[in-house]
Amino acid sequence: MLIPKKIENALNAHLELEMGAIYNYLAVASWCESNGYEGSAAFYYKQSAEEQLHFMKFFNYINQVGGHAHVPELKQPQTSYKSILETCQKSLAGENKVTQSIYKLVELSRKENDHATEAFLKFFVDEQLEEEMQFTRLIDRIKLIGGGPQSLYYVDKELERLAGTKTEGTEGA
Repeated sequence: MLIPKKIENALNAHLELEMGAIYNYLAVASWCESNGYEGSAAFYYKQSAEEQLHFMKFFNYINQVGGHAHVPELKQPQTSYKSILETCQKSLAGENKVTQSIYKLVELSRKENDHATEAFLKFFVDEQLEEEMQFTRLIDRIKLIGGGPQSLYYVDKELERLAGTKTEGTEGA
């Protein structure tokens, strides 16, 4: 086996966080869509799809290096929110947990002299910095814009821009 058992177990434990992020972002996207925030829904659907890619990178890596990846069991994610601001705050908290898990994986890889896994994790260290900065900026913008009805429109459009999509009725806008 190319991967130390401790690393395999730790990576499998991390899979739960990655899968949880997929489900959490899907739940937020559904809440956004059902409340008329199409741009925000598009953003969160895109976030969920990105987390799916991350999950599969970890899953495939475990198997490719001689381990055995396990599909994690998950709890039902939160399905209702008070505001878009709350969705961003919860998302940032979730990304913080993933970041801490990845940092622990890097430390364990170093301790076990597993240079291949440490190199594999470099992408995720960089990715988590990007994710945390994105949600921190979003939270700051939402607080700056405020929470009134017109403000929500601008927040939804900002999330739509980040998703790189246009919702119905915005063609040519």
